[in-house]
Amino acid sequence: MKFLDQAKIYIASGHGGPGSISFRREANVPFGGPDGGNGGRGGDVIALCSDGLNTLIDFRYQQHFKARPGEGGKGRDRSGISGKDIVLRLPIGTQILDETNNFILADMTEIGQKIVLAKGGEGGKGNAFFKTSVNQAPRKAQPGGPLEEKWIWLRLKLIADIGLIGLPNAGKSTLLSRITAAKPKIADYPFTTLHPNLGVVNQDNMEFVIADIPGLIEGAHEGSGLGHRFLGHVERCQGLLHLIDVTSKDIKKDYLTIIREIEAYDTNLSKKKQILVLTKCDAVEDKKIKSAKEILKKLNVDNVINISSVSGKNITYLIRELQKFIVKMKNKENIKDQKKKIISWSP
Repeated sequence: MKFLDQAKIYIASGHGGPGSISFRREANVPFGGPDGGNGGRGGDVIALCSDGLNTLIDFRYQQHFKARPGEGGKGRDRSGISGKDIVLRLPIGTQILDETNNFILADMTEIGQKIVLAKGGEGGKGNAFFKTSVNQAPRKAQPGGPLEEKWIWLRLKLIADIGLIGLPNAGKSTLLSRITAAKPKIADYPFTTLHPNLGVVNQDNMEFVIADIPGLIEGAHEGSGLGHRFLGHVERCQGLLHLIDVTSKDIKKDYLTIIREIEAYDTNLSKKKQILVLTKCDAVEDKKIKSAKEILKKLNVDNVINISSVSGKNITYLIRELQKFIVKMKNKENIKDQKKKIISWSP
């Protein structure tokens, strides 16, 4: 299945059915009163956050979604049938934006969450509704209510615990394939990864999700390269795993390039906790690793972990450090939620 994280679609609700103008006419009742029924209500367009989806590929080949209109009312006080709703099944993490792609209309963050995007038109009243003691034979009925139509953007932001960031060819996909069952494309050239990949890490009976995005390059926040488009996928992560290729000729430049691009993209993203990792340590001597750590220490970066995804060096240690970090962050969130509940409960 191809990955698609953005789509523009047209949605339209159903218009309401018109009311009926009808009078009771039977053999023994030649001058019966009005019996025109009401029109049916038009169908809604509903967004539903569904489990088991992780891409917007379903919206690549179909861009128009229209709910059914309501049926018109009928004689003998029969109301028209309401139009059928149309439900858009969206993966968790999908944002719904207006036509300009600037204003968020809804954020689908919980399975089962429902949002009405376009409300169906109300059914028109039949002439039986307008009967009064003064006007006992009204010859008027309401037309159905108008439909709602608009273009909207769907933008998917993957929900993961840890986001992998780094320059192209820093070893992100190799690490993901080592610690999860994910099978991303791996090759010895930049931009091997063309779309985000998700993997589930399972260690010591604890699972967490890790996301790999295409590598960032200098000028990414302005649109250079591929990574800028996918930075949104790590916005929801609790922390970032920053990978640096230890075989690089300029460790300092590699580190600062990523830091600057993240800061330029979103200051909130730059505030997320980062765990720094030196990759490909099986390809260099210990002296080179020590030198790289000293360079990073001068940049106020401590606790650097050196690993080798090929040989497996320090992989288990890295996973356990990530687990500790995730547990710590979730405990903080639970404390915040408890404080909010206390504040909202207090008189």
